[in-house]
Amino acid sequence: MGIAVASGGDSLSLKASAMRDSLERSQTITDDVVSILGSFDHRLSALETAMRPTQIRTHSIRKAHENIDRTLKTAEAILAHFDQYYQAEAKIVKGPHEDVKNYLEAIDQLRRNIRFFGNKKGFKSDDGFVIHANNLITEAISKLEDEFKRLLSSYSKPVEPERLFGLLPNSMRPSSPGHDGDPIGKNHSPNHSEPHKDNADAVVFTPPVLIPPRILPLLNDLTKQMVQAGHQQQLLNIYRDTRSNVLEESLQKLGVEKLGKDDVHRLQWEVLEAKIGNWIHFMRIAVKLLFAGERKVCDQIFEGFDSLSDQCFAEVTTNSISMLLSFGEAIVKSKRSPEKLFVLLDMYEILQEIHSEIDMLFKGRACTKIREAVMGLTKQLAQTAQETFGDFEEAVEKDATKTAVTDGTVHPLTSYVINYVKFLFDYRSTLNQLFQGIEGEGNSSQLALVTMRILQALQINLDGKSKQYRDPALTHLFLMNNIHYIVRSVRRSEAKDLLGDDWIQRHRKVVQQHANQYKRNAWAKILQSLSIQGLISSGGGSSTAAAADGSSSGASRAIVKDRFKTFNTMFEELHQKQSQWTVPDTELRESLILAVAEVLLPAYRSFVKRFGPLVENVKSTQRYIKYTAEDLERILGEFFEGKNMNESKR
Repeated sequence: MGIAVASGGDSLSLKASAMRDSLERSQTITDDVVSILGSFDHRLSALETAMRPTQIRTHSIRKAHENIDRTLKTAEAILAHFDQYYQAEAKIVKGPHEDVKNYLEAIDQLRRNIRFFGNKKGFKSDDGFVIHANNLITEAISKLEDEFKRLLSSYSKPVEPERLFGLLPNSMRPSSPGHDGDPIGKNHSPNHSEPHKDNADAVVFTPPVLIPPRILPLLNDLTKQMVQAGHQQQLLNIYRDTRSNVLEESLQKLGVEKLGKDDVHRLQWEVLEAKIGNWIHFMRIAVKLLFAGERKVCDQIFEGFDSLSDQCFAEVTTNSISMLLSFGEAIVKSKRSPEKLFVLLDMYEILQEIHSEIDMLFKGRACTKIREAVMGLTKQLAQTAQETFGDFEEAVEKDATKTAVTDGTVHPLTSYVINYVKFLFDYRSTLNQLFQGIEGEGNSSQLALVTMRILQALQINLDGKSKQYRDPALTHLFLMNNIHYIVRSVRRSEAKDLLGDDWIQRHRKVVQQHANQYKRNAWAKILQSLSIQGLISSGGGSSTAAAADGSSSGASRAIVKDRFKTFNTMFEELHQKQSQWTVPDTELRESLILAVAEVLLPAYRSFVKRFGPLVENVKSTQRYIKYTAEDLERILGEFFEGKNMNESKR
C-alpha cells in the first residue's frame, strides 16, 4: 500500500518537470521571434526612407495630369461656348421673322455666353469679343422690337359694331345702329325702367377676343426679352401707338364722336336726346366689352409685369375714355332744362352701373387719373340733376304760360307735370340716392318728399291760373278737373304707396270742395228762381185759378210767369255755356251731373207742381213750362262735353 502511494507521487513530479521544460522552450522561441520582428522594423524604416523621393515624384506627376485634365475641360467649355455663340449669332443675323422661338433662344444663349466669358479671368468687359457680343444683343433686341410691332400690328384690327352688338344680351341689342341721330336703342324715358337696370347689373358680359390667343404667349415672350434688356419705354410706345388707334377706330365705327359744349348747344333737342341714348349704350359697350377685352390682352402680354401692364392699359385707353367723357361733360355744362333731368339720370345710372368694372379694369396708380375722371363726371351729373330738379320745381310753381284752357279741362301743365312725376318713379332708387340730403319728416322716403313738393308747386300754379276765369263756376270746375286728374294719376301709379292714403283722401276732399263750389256758383241763381220767396203775398190778390188750387194760394200769376221765363232763359244760357265746358273724366262728369240733377230736378218738379196750374190755362202755356223734368235730365246729360259754340246752338 505504501509502495503504491510512493510510485504515484513520483509520476506527478515527472509530469510537472516536463511542463516546466516545455514552458522554458516556448519563452525562448518567443524571444527569438520578437528579435526577428525587431530587425524587420528596422529594415522597413530604412526602405521607407529610401522610397520617399519616388513617392514625391509620383504625386507631382499625378497633380500635373489633373491640371492638364482641368485645362482641357476648360478649353472644351470655352470652345463649346464659342461654338454656341457663333450659332446664336447666325440666328440673330437671320432675324426673328421665320422662327421667333429659335430667335429668342439664341438671345438667351448669347446672354449665357456673355455671363460665361464675363466670369473668366482672361476675358474683360472691354474685350473685343465681349463688346461684339453685347452689340449683337443690342441688335437682336432692336429686331425684337420690330417683330413685336409687326406681330401686334398684324393682329390688331378694329372691332366691327355688329360683332359688338352680337355680344350684348338680347334686351340691350339695338334695332338699328343709326349714327346721326337715331338712337341705337333708347334707354331713357319713357322707356326706362329700373327692373331693366337691375337686369343689366346681373348680366355677365363676355368681352370680344381682340388678338388670337395663340399669339399672346409669343408676344409675352418678346416682352420678357425686351424688359430684360431695359426697353420698357420702347415696348410701351409700340403698344400704345398700335392699340390706342385700333381702340379709337372701333369706337368711331360704333358711332362715338367727340362733341364739346358748343357742338351740343347747336343740336336740336330730339337729336341731342338720341345722341344721349346712344352715348349710354356706347359707355356700356366700351367698358364691358372693348376695355374689358383690352385689359385681358394687356394682362396676358405683360404677364409678370403688373405695373407695366397698368401703364400700357392706361395709355391705350386714355384717348378713348376722353372721347367718351367729353360728351358727358358737354351735357353737364350745357343749359339746364326740365326735359334733361331724365337723360341726366340715365347718364348717371350708366356710370353707376359700370362703376365696379371701372375700378376693376383701371386698377393701379397708372390709371388713377382715369378713375378720377369717371368719378368726377358721375358727381357732376348728380349735381346737375339735383340743380335741374330744383329748376323744374321752381318752373312748375312759376309757370306763366298763357295757354288758354277755356273749357276748364285739365291744363297741359298738369298732364306734363304728372307724366314727369310718373317718369321719376322709374328712377326711384337713383333719386333717393341723389336727394338723401333733403330734410324730411318721419320715415318718408326722399322721393315722396320730392313728389309732394312738385305737386304742391303745381297746385299753387293752378290756383293762380284759375283766377284768369271771370266765371267763378268755371274757376272751381277747372280746379276740380285738375286736382282730380292729379289724384287719379297718383292712385294709378307707384306714387300711391309712396304718398299714402292720407294724401289721397285729403286731396279727394279738395276735389269735392271744388265740385260743391261749382254747384253753388253755377246753380244758386237758377235755383233761386224756383223758390217760393217773392211769390206768396199777404194780400188777396190771387186769381180765381190760384184760389181754386190751395198749393198756389196767394201767388201772383204774373210773377209765376216771370219765374218760369227766367228759369227757361237761365237754363238755356247754362246749357249753351256749360255744354262747351269739359269734364274729361267720365266718372267725375256723371257724378257732377247727378249731383246737379239731385238738387235741380226735385226743385223744378215741386215748383211746376205747385205753380204750374197758374199758367196751364193761359195762352201759349209752352212759353212758360217749356221743359218737363225728364227734358231737363236729358239736357243735363249734354253738359261738360266740350262742344263748340255752333254745336251747342244746334
